[in-house]
Amino acid sequence: MGQCLVDAREFERRDAGGERRFRPTRPSRTQESREERHSLMLHVDVITLFPEMFAPVIGLSIVGRAVERGLATVCVHDLVAACEPGARADERPFGGGPGMVLRVEPLAKILDEILAAAAPRERRRIVLTSASGPRFCHADARAFACADRLILICGHYEGIDERLSRLYPVEERSLGDFVLTGGEIPALAFLDAAVRLVDGAIAAESRAAESFVDGELDYPAYTRPPVFRGVEVPPVLLSGDHAAIAAWRRERSRERAVARNAARD
Repeated sequence: MGQCLVDAREFERRDAGGERRFRPTRPSRTQESREERHSLMLHVDVITLFPEMFAPVIGLSIVGRAVERGLATVCVHDLVAACEPGARADERPFGGGPGMVLRVEPLAKILDEILAAAAPRERRRIVLTSASGPRFCHADARAFACADRLILICGHYEGIDERLSRLYPVEERSLGDFVLTGGEIPALAFLDAAVRLVDGAIAAESRAAESFVDGELDYPAYTRPPVFRGVEVPPVLLSGDHAAIAAWRRERSRERAVARNAARD
């Protein structure tokens, strides 16, 4: 099993045998059991060839604070460590062709361990990062945040053995219409977008005013100084008239949404 990450300082890499692990965190005396806390938090499991990529980002972000507050857990599982001694996590595809394919055995082993330890009847999503999947959007982030468990599988090379989707309810998501070296960057994006929407991770007021809420985009923001290189802050924002400021922000938000949709067309 992978280790749950609280902050970047708990990461270590073991050179012997090439194993990559996260140092276990020591539970506090007042920590509730997993079953007691399960319904109150989002459990995230990440399956990856490169677990060390996650520690710095998760440990220094809203995700890390959500973990510290008991709103989420993040466990990273090393795909290489799940392989048989001397075996690879990838192999050449049957039928020939370029590239390598992630093997189904180590993936299934990790998934079986995660699911065996999970609470019964939990709401879960198993998501594979894949350039061929639907593009990830804000609605996906909301749905993932409402789950009890989010399992992210980082795709690599020419993809994974297709039999995994026959054995588990795997859904694919893409970060956009482009190709990356691996699925770790999309997984980090999905993770961050979902955890920040968990209740308590950020202020409800901030979350309600963000882009993509109610189909609109965030309004333009300004701060000090009021004039910079001849460019002034819109006078309404300095007026102190809260009703006028709110109306101005709503209008600018709508204008941004219209311009964005027009650019897409």
